Amino acid sequence: MINDALQEAEGKMKHAVQVLHEDLNTIRTGRASPALLDRVRVEYYGTPTPLNQLASTSAPEPRLLVIRPYDPSAIGAIEKAILKSDLGLTPSNDGKVIRLPVPQLTEERRRELVRVVNHRVEEGRVAIRNVRRDSLKDMQDLEKEKLISEDDFHRGKDRLQELTDKYIAEMDELGRIKQEEIMEV
Repeated sequence: MINDALQEAEGKMKHAVQVLHEDLNTIRTGRASPALLDRVRVEYYGTPTPLNQLASTSAPEPRLLVIRPYDPSAIGAIEKAILKSDLGLTPSNDGKVIRLPVPQLTEERRRELVRVVNHRVEEGRVAIRNVRRDSLKDMQDLEKEKLISEDDFHRGKDRLQELTDKYIAEMDELGRIKQEEIMEV
């Protein structure tokens, strides 16, 4: 029973780390990366559609993204969606492709992005702690119902704390790597 609770907690913690990883990929660094556009939703025939379903995106140069829409009539909608996003990028098109130059980040903007990364990592830590809290409560309920012994409860509690420490360390490492990318000139 404790193993089931620990496996469920570990699955949720892995998911929290994965969500943080995807979230950090969308934060702009000094380099152009197609992952920057993962969250952009385009109003296409009245439906918000992910950009990656409407166009292929590539980074032919370190400071340039090229978006090739599958349907050339969607260029205007894609441009509007990019302008509305919080990326701070200005698209230009030639009727067939959209070029998205990624400007050099200022020192002030870099520090602001590092604060955003720290905030998101902290949100991830809180999510993992919430998983720990819920699993601990489940184990306490099992102990109260006499389904597990007190010793089993304490062993499970220790293993749960080890899992928590492991996944929080993974999140901290992801945040540290992203901060280095942002501060790299």
